[in-house]
Amino acid sequence: MVEHSTPLAIVVLAAGKGTRMKSDLHKVLHPIAGRPMLDHLLESAAALAPERQVVVAGHGREQLEQALGSRAAIAVQEPQLGTGHAVQQAEAALSGFAGDVLILYGDVPFVSTATMRAMIDRLHADDSPAVVVLGFEPEEPLQYGRVLAHDDGRIAMMVEYKDATEEQRACRLCNSGLMAVKSADLFDLLARVGNDNAQGEYYLVDIVNVATLEGRACAVIVTPDPDEVGGINSRSELAEAEARWQARRRLAAMAEGVTLIAPETVFFAWDTKLGRDVTVEPNVVFAPGVTVADDVIIHAFSHLEGATLESGVAIGPYARLRPGAVLRRGSKVGNFVEVKNAELGEGAKANHLTYVGDATVGAKANLGAGTITCNYDGYFKHRTVIGERAFIGSNSALVAPVKIGADAIVAAGSTVTRDVADGELRLVRGEQLVKPGWADRFHDAMKKKKAEKTAG
Repeated sequence: MVEHSTPLAIVVLAAGKGTRMKSDLHKVLHPIAGRPMLDHLLESAAALAPERQVVVAGHGREQLEQALGSRAAIAVQEPQLGTGHAVQQAEAALSGFAGDVLILYGDVPFVSTATMRAMIDRLHADDSPAVVVLGFEPEEPLQYGRVLAHDDGRIAMMVEYKDATEEQRACRLCNSGLMAVKSADLFDLLARVGNDNAQGEYYLVDIVNVATLEGRACAVIVTPDPDEVGGINSRSELAEAEARWQARRRLAAMAEGVTLIAPETVFFAWDTKLGRDVTVEPNVVFAPGVTVADDVIIHAFSHLEGATLESGVAIGPYARLRPGAVLRRGSKVGNFVEVKNAELGEGAKANHLTYVGDATVGAKANLGAGTITCNYDGYFKHRTVIGERAFIGSNSALVAPVKIGADAIVAAGSTVTRDVADGELRLVRGEQLVKPGWADRFHDAMKKKKAEKTAG
């Protein structure tokens, strides 16, 4: 790796209509592993500390503006007259910038930081190429543009598939569309690109041909992983990209000391963090925002989002942890238990059929089956506080705001609407009536009535 002090600008092309997605959501905002594909790309670029970032937008630019906020300038391409024309729209946003420009595509989200850095390094090599192109060699070259290059990586010519001869199409080195160019060259070269081609468009690749005709060298580097530059243009390609990402993440998790009983059934989010000796049973989904410490077991069919699990925790099967769920060391959440914006203290348990929302549960407290924290009155959320070692009997409803003291017991079937003091027993039930023989008399009467109706 070569260190450069040259400033860097990122230009991301995202002006296409994405018609094959058949979606009202902008194509580059469709998520992979719970994160928009554009954000995957920008995260990789961020490691290079770019001085400026420009996203070229067209259709759906309002969505991009909202998603990006102040992270990048928006340049508008209207109408869309090709990739070269798209990059030209970034000229105003790069006014006064002197440095390297890396041209990326919003629907090619998995270009690695290492590959981006290699392109910049090649731009600063001793032969000072005017343009560096990222090439790849897929199993099936299909209709990708071709890079006709010498053995040393110098480019002889670039051609789009529709404009290529059969001999040129036989070349297996394809153009990913990604380029690195010095800002001093970029817009000067683009100004001399024409549209005399099969599409009648201004191709970005033609800056290479313009520079080459002027006797300037251009170079290609080749990514060893064709999947890195795979574009996403349809729902099926989105699903394929998700599958590739998940497969790699599962392998990484297992390499880091996680046991996946059935790896192909576990789905991670882009930011899932797992400790060592974590066991994940089949059919578990991690949505964004989950952190799991060491020695945790996640039983089958559980769903986690925005949750923190400390060491020794066990959840599931069929548990749901929603945003704000914090499970302290050794706590347990069992089958069909939902936890939202709530903390279970060290060693606390909610083992069956329970909803814990907007609550603080003390250490070693035990919530019996069917316990519900009634946190919403139709207008506002309210909090329930359960003290250490408290015992909540089965089928109890705790109507927030309410506090259950330490070592208190709430009897099964109680609906608690007022605070319970430390060490207190709270029993809230209707009086139990006993009527000896009533059931026998009832059954006899009903059987007689049914027999009479049948005989009639």
